[in-house]
Amino acid sequence: MVYLSNVQKNDQYKVLISAPLEPTTETEPPAQADKPSINLAGKSGYNQLIRGVARQYGLDSALLHAIITVESKYNPKAVSHKGAVGLMQLMPNIANQYGIDNLYDPAQNVQGGAQYLRDLLNRFNGDVSLALAAYNAGEIAVARNGNRIPPYRETRDYVPKVLHFYRKYQASQSY
Repeated sequence: MVYLSNVQKNDQYKVLISAPLEPTTETEPPAQADKPSINLAGKSGYNQLIRGVARQYGLDSALLHAIITVESKYNPKAVSHKGAVGLMQLMPNIANQYGIDNLYDPAQNVQGGAQYLRDLLNRFNGDVSLALAAYNAGEIAVARNGNRIPPYRETRDYVPKVLHFYRKYQASQSY
């Protein structure tokens, strides 16, 4: 362990932080899997980031907001029981695929999630429902089911929930 301090007291240092000697790729500790209610202040705090990333990938920012609402409820430290991390609940293998090295960084997380969503929309010819199903269950699961939403309860619940928020955010323009 290494002990760090910026407070000197009689030639001795007071321990403020302890940290492992080896660096880690993640800079934030994992949060608990339980998800808080939607943090509206947090939601509005991400508007500029989400608009910019959406524009960069030709996506509707309302769709990104809908995914984030369902996935993490705007908790950038959220971790699912399956290991998905951050605002857009990226799995580490997907993050690696898109060059994301800090899943807890909201900007990197949204960037990686938007890239992945754009690729899924391209793969499924712009079909938002199939892209969302693939975002949740994986593109192989969608392909194995004849390019239909897989019969998994979680995915069958996920797609309409995201679409509900998507329509809501589009209608209210509260994103």
